[in-house]
Amino acid sequence: MTRRVKAALGSLAFLVLAPGIVAGLVPWLITHWGPLPPADGPDSLRWSGLILIVAGVVVVLEAFARFAWEGLGTPAPVAPTRTLVVSGFYRFVRNPMYVAVTALIFGQAVLFAGWAVAFYGVVIAATFYVFVHLYEEPTLRRVYGEEYAAYCAATPAWIPRFRRERSRR
Repeated sequence: MTRRVKAALGSLAFLVLAPGIVAGLVPWLITHWGPLPPADGPDSLRWSGLILIVAGVVVVLEAFARFAWEGLGTPAPVAPTRTLVVSGFYRFVRNPMYVAVTALIFGQAVLFAGWAVAFYGVVIAATFYVFVHLYEEPTLRRVYGEEYAAYCAATPAWIPRFRRERSRR
């Protein structure tokens, strides 16, 4: 079996276990994705939660695939990538998976008008922030050194920057 296929299978397993549980199962356990409660405001506002959900799914799937095919690894700390992934959504933000999973959770909070899901989203966002600063960034600095330092200098951690810097000649 090739490295890419192993990485793809590992990424798929981790996709089901991590974002699947964090952004899928737990919000479902809270809301049961049931019929929407009566709206206090315009329904269009609540349905805008679907935009966050769809965008989150697209980013998560693309990032997981990129880790497998380009990085030859998985997002799981036990099977990391062999190369630093800086393309795709990683060109715009260093943590697109965490941003996307958080968007998925808040999208469900908006769609289902669930304050409990919104609170859960805040807890998850804070957990991601702490994990990135205490474990992930120090590990990436140690493994990738100057390459990661240059990437950090050019790419924001949490709020995407969609304009590309022009090279200076």
